Amino acid sequence: MGPPPAYPGTAPAPQGPPPAHPATAFTPPAYPAAPPAPPGPPSAHPAVIAPPHPGGPPAYPATHPPARPAPGPAHPGLPAQPPQYPGPGVAGEGASPPPDDLDYRHRGARVHVSEYQRGVDATAIGRLAVQVPGALVSLGLVCSVALGFFGTVVGTSVVLAWVASGLLVFHRPTERAFARYVLKLRPPTAQERARLEPVWNEVTARAGIEPGTYELMVENSDELNAAAVAGHVVGVTTYSLTQVPSSNLAAVLAHELGHHTGGHAWAGLLGYWYSLPGRIAWAVTRILAGLAIAVTGFFSVAATGALILIMALMTVGVFLFAWYIAVPLVLAPYLLAYAGRRGELRADQQAAELGFARQLAEVLYHFQVQEEAAKAALAAQGRQLKEPGLLGRLLSSHPDRSTRITALQPYLGLHR
Repeated sequence: MGPPPAYPGTAPAPQGPPPAHPATAFTPPAYPAAPPAPPGPPSAHPAVIAPPHPGGPPAYPATHPPARPAPGPAHPGLPAQPPQYPGPGVAGEGASPPPDDLDYRHRGARVHVSEYQRGVDATAIGRLAVQVPGALVSLGLVCSVALGFFGTVVGTSVVLAWVASGLLVFHRPTERAFARYVLKLRPPTAQERARLEPVWNEVTARAGIEPGTYELMVENSDELNAAAVAGHVVGVTTYSLTQVPSSNLAAVLAHELGHHTGGHAWAGLLGYWYSLPGRIAWAVTRILAGLAIAVTGFFSVAATGALILIMALMTVGVFLFAWYIAVPLVLAPYLLAYAGRRGELRADQQAAELGFARQLAEVLYHFQVQEEAAKAALAAQGRQLKEPGLLGRLLSSHPDRSTRITALQPYLGLHR
């Protein structure tokens, strides 16, 4: 068969066989080189590696599945890595002090002092209200025991003395004794005071509060922690003093100051004190009931069943005829835990309003990353960190750290 007819306007066909792969004649456009990757942890999805020879298939990373990236900030506004504090242990002689990175904007300046050095917010009022049923039960017990053992005159004096004993929460010598012998706090040494007081003075200056309104004490501990105690005491651990940067230490102290100015510390201690006789009576009742069941069980199963039935009927009777006392007593631990969680968020807000939102978030983020690392270490060993159940979360007095960091987000972009 001869060559095909040539149509007008058609270019003459080239001589020789056509190329085996027409697509290879196409030259792909040259794109600009990709900018170098920024420093930091590798991406969660590594980029495809360039093929080893032209036309070949792309070579993918040999690791499968891709390595899990280092934990990054779970919340915007936080650094990619939390602040790195030294390991546990109290710094000894000659150890380098932590960086003093606090903005002492009020040093040497005259500070406006707020009218109220202490106050009470809704959280403190709620905490006191929850403790009222327990306090009434305690009052009834104290009256019964005092009047029954000491008679009308002496017994009444004992009851009045117990009622007035709550004022010791605000008595400085009693507070010091409670902090020292019960909570194992001590006065700071001269070196600790030189480290602590400038930071504390800056925190109180921002709040408009006289520094001497609250007393600083120290706990020998290798944990990062602080506490608001009774009516006037702020305790801080030796680790926080010797290992934590000044800005983070100031944030922790501002949080504890928020507990004091909101009335959380004294309200919690006052409620606990007035409900203590009822708690003791309930603990004794449980022990006696357990012993009674054990003794009857040793002699007769039928007697044990009868005793359990009697106790159950008495419990039902209490809930039917004194529900206004029984129900609040049962719900009190859950309501107190809820009030505690609200108090922690309120104290965080106080610290944020003083300009320590980012520093406090860094401390919380540090703990959160430590917890995630512990979970990962256990997972590598085939174990799992036991998470609190629903009941445990309801009875927790502190919100989880992710919730606290999220609550600080509106303040992270503000500078006071």
